[in-house]
Amino acid sequence: MAECTTLESLLEMGFDRNRAEKAVAHTGNQGIERAMDWLMEHENDPDIDEPYVPPAGNVLDSSEQQSPSLPATEPTESGDNEMVEEDSRRPMTEEERKEQVKRLEELMRVKQEERRERERQEEVDREKQRRKQGQELQQIRQKLQEDEMKKLADDRRKEKMEDRLAKQRVKEKIARDREERARKFGGGSSGTSLSSPTSETTSQSPPENQGPPPAKKDYDECRIQVRLLDGSALTAVFKAQEPLAAVRVYVQMNSSESQDFTLLSPYPRRVYTDLDMEKPLSELGLVPSAVLVVTKK
Repeated sequence: MAECTTLESLLEMGFDRNRAEKAVAHTGNQGIERAMDWLMEHENDPDIDEPYVPPAGNVLDSSEQQSPSLPATEPTESGDNEMVEEDSRRPMTEEERKEQVKRLEELMRVKQEERRERERQEEVDREKQRRKQGQELQQIRQKLQEDEMKKLADDRRKEKMEDRLAKQRVKEKIARDREERARKFGGGSSGTSLSSPTSETTSQSPPENQGPPPAKKDYDECRIQVRLLDGSALTAVFKAQEPLAAVRVYVQMNSSESQDFTLLSPYPRRVYTDLDMEKPLSELGLVPSAVLVVTKK
């Protein structure tokens, strides 16, 4: 009778019969509160609405089978006790049933409110954990970005340093080449150039004794002006015996021109080839001064 009362109470509170039967069976018929707790804990189970199959040796069935045999086995003195127990387990009146249902509904409402509060707190804790993990992930990403930026900056510094060293090596090589050419070709010509003014002054003769015109002067330096693609110009003084490649290197180091360009003379027009780059400026007719133009290949 107690099990039927719990089951009926659950049904009157609006629970599904299948769920109510499962709750009563799984709690061992220990009262309406235990059954309600079981229902609220397992309401989201995937098999909660599957048909309920009573287990073998059901408590209710066994009690119903054994109840008819009790009067035959027990002494007649127990009749009074049975009547007292039946009075204590008499069916509840309608008012008692409504009062019990009301009390159980209030209890269920309280438990549901407690459960919702617990779920809200769990959600708050999960949100805090999620934010904490997000902050940690953001810090890791930021550190990785900072490390990447440092690496890029170091690479740029290394590239600039290598470019600076390469330009310095080119400058040193040009300086060494100039010194070597000066030692080879500049000694006699420089002495000639230094002594030429005195020789000219001493060898002056009266106008009436002038002979043939003097020989063409030998120059050991030349002034080169280079017009760039953007309209600007570079001017520098080179040794007459330096190759045209020295002018090309000078343009590369002192302008933004790329490697892919060549030089030409506008008057008379002449485009200098790779073979011309190895020839001295004096041999190319660029002494004592000349104008060159940068053109793309």
